[in-house]
Amino acid sequence: MKEVQTAGEYTIYQKKSGRYAVKGADKKYVNGDDKAKILLDAGLVEITLPKPVEEPVEEPVEAAAEEATEDSAEDAGEDAKE
Repeated sequence: MKEVQTAGEYTIYQKKSGRYAVKGADKKYVNGDDKAKILLDAGLVEITLPKPVEEPVEEPVEAAAEEATEDSAEDAGEDAKE
């Protein structure tokens, strides 16, 4: 790992894979949201929020009920023919 930046009490390293490691003044590695905030403040990464999920449009209940009655009427007609 090569040292990229020393930001206050943190030292930022870049791994061979291109990812970053952050080590605090106490010589322990920082992980999670704290690490993301430090890298964001240093300008090394950009955080994007996920796109909102669109909810599927539901059919009106009346239309579904009409389809059900038509299907049952057809089934009843077929039974009578047999």
